[in-house]
Amino acid sequence: MITARSLILGSAAGLMALSSAQAADLPVKAKAVEYVRICSLYGAGFFFIPGTDTCIKIGGYLRADVTFNGGAHGAPAWNGDLGQQNRYRDYFLGRSRMALTVDTRTATEYGVVRTFGQGDFQFQNFGSTNPGSFATTGTSLNSALLSTAGGGYVAVEYLFIQFAGFTFGKSSSAYSTPWNGFPGNINSSLLGGNNTDTGVNNIQYTAQFGNGVSASIGLDDPTVWNRTAVYNLGIPSAIGANGTGSNVYAGMHSPDIVGNIRVDQAWGLFQLSAAAHEVSGTYNTLAAGGVPNNLSEISGHPESKWGGSVMAALQIKNLPTGAGDDIKFDVSYAKGTTKNVIATSGTSPNFAMFGSSGFGYQSVGFGATTDGVYMPGAGGTGGIVLTTAWGVRGAFNHNWSPYWSTSLFGSYSAVRYDGGTNDNLLGAGTTTAKGAYCAAFAASHSGQALNGNNAGNYTCNPDFNVSQLGIVTRWTPVKNLTFSGEVQWFHLDQKMSGSSVFTATAPKPNALYEFKNQDTVLLQLRAQRNF
Repeated sequence: MITARSLILGSAAGLMALSSAQAADLPVKAKAVEYVRICSLYGAGFFFIPGTDTCIKIGGYLRADVTFNGGAHGAPAWNGDLGQQNRYRDYFLGRSRMALTVDTRTATEYGVVRTFGQGDFQFQNFGSTNPGSFATTGTSLNSALLSTAGGGYVAVEYLFIQFAGFTFGKSSSAYSTPWNGFPGNINSSLLGGNNTDTGVNNIQYTAQFGNGVSASIGLDDPTVWNRTAVYNLGIPSAIGANGTGSNVYAGMHSPDIVGNIRVDQAWGLFQLSAAAHEVSGTYNTLAAGGVPNNLSEISGHPESKWGGSVMAALQIKNLPTGAGDDIKFDVSYAKGTTKNVIATSGTSPNFAMFGSSGFGYQSVGFGATTDGVYMPGAGGTGGIVLTTAWGVRGAFNHNWSPYWSTSLFGSYSAVRYDGGTNDNLLGAGTTTAKGAYCAAFAASHSGQALNGNNAGNYTCNPDFNVSQLGIVTRWTPVKNLTFSGEVQWFHLDQKMSGSSVFTATAPKPNALYEFKNQDTVLLQLRAQRNF
């Protein structure tokens, strides 16, 4: 009996254990997997962020380039150690960059809401070992970090939000053309017009009228992108040996007011742009180098003035020379906003170039880039005198085949100071910008008198012209991989004449220099992979 009962209980326990094991093996319903879906609303490369109705595209490029006899991104040898052609200059400069872009778009009842951002991871051998050069005396970046192994930096380009026709953030100005400073070139130093290719902080609104007609208006922060310099010609050593002075721009009081009217058609594009820009100086009394002293605030300041610029741009497509060929060019005029003519991706350059000479130690060419100048006191300019500038630039772009293309590009720019051609007398003659500049130039050059004595014989005129001509050829062996080579000639047509003894920036000696036009040529090679 006991044996039978034990058998029955053991069998029941076994059945229960078996039942539990089978229950544990029953399949459990898996959670649904949400696969990434292609978003075809906004072009190739977009996909939906899982769980949302927002489309995103991640892209960018990796670029390696080297410039011979030029600066970063193809800047000609127009100043600094390169302009002096001294032993501190780098004969070539290499740079590597990876740009990452994030583009998001969401369809709403107000239209598409878009965000866009780009960051550049970059390394370059930055500048020289000259203790007095720009590269080693400090920049907005850590110059020591740039030139060390494992160094480099991250630069921020566009960062903006677009909503219902408005743009907020760091984007191309409403004044700019779609090609900015790149009608056909690969370097960022083609002068002759506006360039905000890496973005300026702004607020703008664009209205679409249909049939390709649109208009934009915006407010730009001018501090970084649309200022050159204001010179106080009354301070000691106002104009240095290299023909440029200390910048005494006041703090920003007003944004730039910018806008355009544009027509986009199958045949091309036409755009008219305008900008208003405030020009202001700090104080009348300043120490050497524009440094304030205890008399600065009570000395007063010049009245601010409004300058402005206009630009007309044209693109012509569908040329009979080949599929995809086009012509792009723009024409600009500026009064008190010289950056809209002498524009690069960075600051506007001053020009100081040295070369060979038939007599004296060397020849030299100067060009000071300013928005305006003033000279306080009796015989002064009577306030800020705005600088005038104008320019034209463009390119013809030709496709030889799907793999080869060539662009021929050029520009011409002029900077003019108010006054006569030989307005270089002291006293009453300093009532013009040109007269004030020349008086400061004479005083800054060891007190040498104008037009005479053993210092040489020269005529002072700060006006200048610059011109560029170049060609670039590109080879694209596979999609999104391009190799290119660009040659550019740069010419400085300066209006000083004769010769003078002065102490140039070290390591140049105190010697007799001939004022003469200058030329330079650069070569830039690049490999770029877009993704």
